[in-house]
Amino acid sequence: MIVFDDVCFSYGQRQIINNLSFAINFDEKVAILGGSGEGKTTILKLIMGLIKPDSGRIIIDGEDITDKTEEEMRSVRMKFSLVFQEGALFDSLSVKENVAFCLREYTKMSEEEIDRKVRELLRVVGVEHAMELMPEQLSGGMHRRVSIARSLSVCDPKMFLYDEPTSGLDPVNAENICKLILELSKGGKGFIIVTHKVVDALRVADRFMFLKDGELAFDDDREKLLHSNIPDIQVFLSELNYTGVKNV
Repeated sequence: MIVFDDVCFSYGQRQIINNLSFAINFDEKVAILGGSGEGKTTILKLIMGLIKPDSGRIIIDGEDITDKTEEEMRSVRMKFSLVFQEGALFDSLSVKENVAFCLREYTKMSEEEIDRKVRELLRVVGVEHAMELMPEQLSGGMHRRVSIARSLSVCDPKMFLYDEPTSGLDPVNAENICKLILELSKGGKGFIIVTHKVVDALRVADRFMFLKDGELAFDDDREKLLHSNIPDIQVFLSELNYTGVKNV
């Protein structure tokens, strides 16, 4: 379980997260919605210990990680598979070498074992045929799939964390990434998807959280989201009319 207990976080003088409290089980499928700069990605960084809260506590799987050192955070981070919006592939390495990188750095696997593992991971995300390509040769959807494969390379996560996984993708590729997210969650593994695209959130999530001014303005299920009278949520839901999507 992930627990935020009155967590506050600021960048300089700007308050991003304001006394935020919630609990998320590892098997839940959660979408965090909200406008730009509302703290969605900040929540993922706090979960991973990449940044520290100004106040409050963060508890992961029963451990208070608030004041853990970088070394102590390693075992905590292994519980998650994190995919950032940019994908962050190494431009100078092929698809195969990008996925193999962490295996060489953090495991004692032989080259034969690494090759077998890389092929398996790329097969899981549907891009085994692209293993010799360079990142610049990939479409947006393929780039995102390779990023997911690399995030899976050194651990068997309890939960997946996705930061705007469909941002910048055309509708077909966005839908394919959503299908992959659901496929990877089979077997009881949950995920947190941070997104501003309500269509994609509705495709994958069961629980929806909405951030406004660093606070939790909404935390409930799909039905309650679709019938919310909160003005900011209604603005987000208007996307469904623009896209012609009625029953996602």
